[in-house]
Amino acid sequence: MRITQGAFSFLPDLSDAQIASQVQYALRKGWAINIEYTDDPHPRNVYWEMWGMPMFDLDDPKDVVHELNECRKAHGERYIRLSAFDCSHGWESVRLSFIVNRPKTEPGFRLERQEGVGRNQRYATKSYAVDNPEGSRYR
Repeated sequence: MRITQGAFSFLPDLSDAQIASQVQYALRKGWAINIEYTDDPHPRNVYWEMWGMPMFDLDDPKDVVHELNECRKAHGERYIRLSAFDCSHGWESVRLSFIVNRPKTEPGFRLERQEGVGRNQRYATKSYAVDNPEGSRYR
């Protein structure tokens, strides 16, 4: 099951050249770039680990691709996403976000049902990966 989060999620994985083109677009708009990674890709998990600091005032997308490749070396078996933030209104707003690295296998999610009061049903989505401890979910 392929995780579909962010822009381009229904397309094949982007090449480094295509990622650099998206970064160039974001830089032309004046957006800051951020790289994050996780091994819990649940759609409600918005707090991914940050790789370094957000990259402000960059001119060359090669710098972002270099940092992305360093993150891939350290966390290649995790999900890695790139986000672009716009602060033109006085606060940070995500304008572009997409996954740039995935584990070799993506086990997907299961739907858990809980019985409630009065025949009510509650449903929750849980990743199969979280059955394993953090750091060993995709090995």
